[in-house]
Amino acid sequence: MSKTSCVGRPKGFDVDDVLEKALAVFWAKGYEGASLSDLTQAMGINKPSLYSTFGNKEELFLKAVDLYEQRPCGYFRPALEEATAKAVIAAILNGAAQSLADHNNPQGCMLIQGALTGSDACKSVKQALIDRRRNHQNELKIRLEVAQQQGDLTTAYSAESLAQYLATIIQGMTIQATNCISAAELQNIADLAFSHFPGLE
Repeated sequence: MSKTSCVGRPKGFDVDDVLEKALAVFWAKGYEGASLSDLTQAMGINKPSLYSTFGNKEELFLKAVDLYEQRPCGYFRPALEEATAKAVIAAILNGAAQSLADHNNPQGCMLIQGALTGSDACKSVKQALIDRRRNHQNELKIRLEVAQQQGDLTTAYSAESLAQYLATIIQGMTIQATNCISAAELQNIADLAFSHFPGLE
């Protein structure tokens, strides 16, 4: 056996690039709405290549969600590193407004809209997105608890309630983005929510 025969054939495509194309399809059509034909056509690969590189459709979707969290939703975790609660909340609201206003991407939030409804076949995908949203909210709750302990944020409400409140605002902004409101209008919502956020010192 020659040395070259032991080496796998090159894929002939950039994995990150085709995953980004899959993300765009899932984001625009949702998990169930995106057919394998939609995906392979957008990605420029055939079904065997899709399966061998990414696994099944669900595994591809979850990899696309990972990419979404790193890029369009990439403002979230850096925002938690801000020095004050005020700066954390501002960074999250402004980051959401800017991300949702980016018309280079499908409108709305993939974590919210990716599988809101669907058949029993996508039950595990729906649960995976619920878990991710809960994880984000829990990370925010933990950060707000620290702010309360430091006297940087009101204790009139629990950190969990405040995290739920902010998550609800972001989800509402997502719906408004799908209604095609302007970037300026989204920023106005973010500014208004920030100005009314409870107990920022």
